[in-house]
Amino acid sequence: MSENTVDTVPRTSETPLAPEELARVVARDIPAGSYVNLGIGQPTLVSNYLSAEDDVTLHTENGMLGMGPEAHGDEVDADLINAGKIPVVETPGCSYFHHADSFAMMRGGHLDYCVLGAFQVDRAGNLANWHTGSPDAIPAVGGAMDLATGAKMTFVMMSLLTKKGRSKLVEQCTMPLTGVGCVSRIYTDQAVFLLEEDGVTVRETFGTSFEELQQIVDVPLRPAR
Repeated sequence: MSENTVDTVPRTSETPLAPEELARVVARDIPAGSYVNLGIGQPTLVSNYLSAEDDVTLHTENGMLGMGPEAHGDEVDADLINAGKIPVVETPGCSYFHHADSFAMMRGGHLDYCVLGAFQVDRAGNLANWHTGSPDAIPAVGGAMDLATGAKMTFVMMSLLTKKGRSKLVEQCTMPLTGVGCVSRIYTDQAVFLLEEDGVTVRETFGTSFEELQQIVDVPLRPAR
């Protein structure tokens, strides 16, 4: 590896990012005018870092277009929740519709981006996030398969390592797949990875260097050009 590699991959934080900090990074990368679905878990936090000026319309699979950030205090309405059952607020002009219509939007290619969590993502962009494959694990399909297939771009937002310290970015997924070749970008607490046709590029790191990252990720990595 070149001695200058560490300098070509910016370390934009001195420590790994908390989920809220990572959500801000994801929100920053969503282009104006986009229609976006945020998956259950960490991805729901992204809504808290989008404003009206960002011109991003959020879709939630339980039947709302124009979802706002998480609701607090007097804003909370028990009947106004996202797919993860978290209370949210409306944005001006929001609309409601049947669950079947919501899935038609997802399956019909009407969403520009979806942001999903994951158990594993491999270098080919294959996604595993609905079942670990363990006999005693509870499968949770939800709308992830529809989103991974129907959205024009799929981003993954997750911690880089499992509780056992193994990388979730792998050479080849060993868990049941949610989608094939669908992931184009991975946001983790330690780095942002771009999945490209000819390899995996590290765009930036958080609290680690490129060389340290390569030691914990088995997939060959390269610095941003």
